[in-house]
Amino acid sequence: MDILDVIGGTSLVQLRRVVPAGCAGVFVKLEEKNPTGSMKDRMAQAVIPRAEADGRLAPGDTVVEYTGGSTGASLALVCAMKGYRIRIVTSDAFSREKLDHMTALGAELTFVPSEGGRTTKKLIFDMIETARTLSREPRTYWTDQLNNLDSVAGDHALGEELWRQTDGAVDAFVHTVGTAASSRGVATALKKHKAHVRVVAVEPAESAVLSGRPAGPHKIEAWASATSRRCGCRNWWMKSSRSLRMTRR
Repeated sequence: MDILDVIGGTSLVQLRRVVPAGCAGVFVKLEEKNPTGSMKDRMAQAVIPRAEADGRLAPGDTVVEYTGGSTGASLALVCAMKGYRIRIVTSDAFSREKLDHMTALGAELTFVPSEGGRTTKKLIFDMIETARTLSREPRTYWTDQLNNLDSVAGDHALGEELWRQTDGAVDAFVHTVGTAASSRGVATALKKHKAHVRVVAVEPAESAVLSGRPAGPHKIEAWASATSRRCGCRNWWMKSSRSLRMTRR
């Protein structure tokens, strides 16, 4: 067994103090227990092996991706274990802790400047174009998280875990969205068992693009700005300030 073998299988715990009396049972999946502290380990564990299997990624190649940090740390972990060089396109808009985490795992960082430390539509598109440029170099594989369906498959296992851990009693799944790949993967697995499971995608009110609002700047890392794909979910938006207060309850 190596560190990649312990990805997944995270605990499910019930919230008791932050939910109203008499409401439905609300549970959270402790994805922080994955090796890098993020559910993105699941995605990386799917994307890299699948690229190896069909020849898109070969020994000695370099992996490239744009990310605010969680995806980058997960990809860096998998690449470190498999011996690949990894180049990450990121920005000063994202936390120093995430940037240091990626570096510690061996990632080489290329920075795209932000507008006052905010996540904006322009920043995301500039990061994508920088990654595209790097991907044109010889022996380079761009995981391209926004368009890579392998990332969706990586979260099928998460949906299956939720189904087993609730003994099939799950009625709704609520998740914040960036690319929406995780939501799509979980929704696919849950709806295979129960077609009417409700899946809710939560996005920042400042950039509620799935809800039909214009893209805008915000400071919630890993939440949508302009790039989320529709995932067959119901959409819900919330102000960043309220979200931050909830994390301290």
